[in-house]
Amino acid sequence: MSVNINLLVDSGQMLPLMEAFYTIQGEGYHKGSSAYFIRIGGCDVGCHWCDVKESWDENIHPPTDIASIVNDAKKFSNIIVVTGGEPLMWNMKPLTNLLKLNKFKTHLETSGAFKLTGIWDWICLSPKKQKLPIGEVYERADELKIIVYNKDDFRFAENQAKKVSVGCVLYLQPEWSVREKIIPLIVDYVMANPKWKISLQTHKYLNIP
Repeated sequence: MSVNINLLVDSGQMLPLMEAFYTIQGEGYHKGSSAYFIRIGGCDVGCHWCDVKESWDENIHPPTDIASIVNDAKKFSNIIVVTGGEPLMWNMKPLTNLLKLNKFKTHLETSGAFKLTGIWDWICLSPKKQKLPIGEVYERADELKIIVYNKDDFRFAENQAKKVSVGCVLYLQPEWSVREKIIPLIVDYVMANPKWKISLQTHKYLNIP
């Protein structure tokens, strides 16, 4: 990668774009809504159950000009979901400034492990034990989504819920590979702790991206 491109990536004018696609939001508060997903490459959080491990290495995803990314988005939904990988590894301010200039609603999916940048209409925070969120993302989160892989994740969920704002919507979501075992545990937990809601990966049931 040339020095000039490196500088553009570092400034957020170009981003390592893995893919962009129009689909239905399958998880959390906005599930069932049409949305245009922009998946940014690069992640060092390293969840063993991640279903997009190909997003981890930013070097295999081409640096793409943000104007081109936004221009492609204009053909689709007015809701843009920026996901990864971990988008906050990069400066999101230029991309979101351009998206807002074009009247898009900007949604972020993040682990919160990096500095919060960008202008967001909705932030889904999904913390991971191995690299916890930092800074203001707890206060800014609109929804907290905890992936439940084992029973200890309920303890982790409660600890994370103490750090978000009162208005943040709380979700427990079964990790897909163990969903048959975990869903009954989540159902019982939510019934006993009604501040929580259940999130499912409905796009996988629908067999869509």
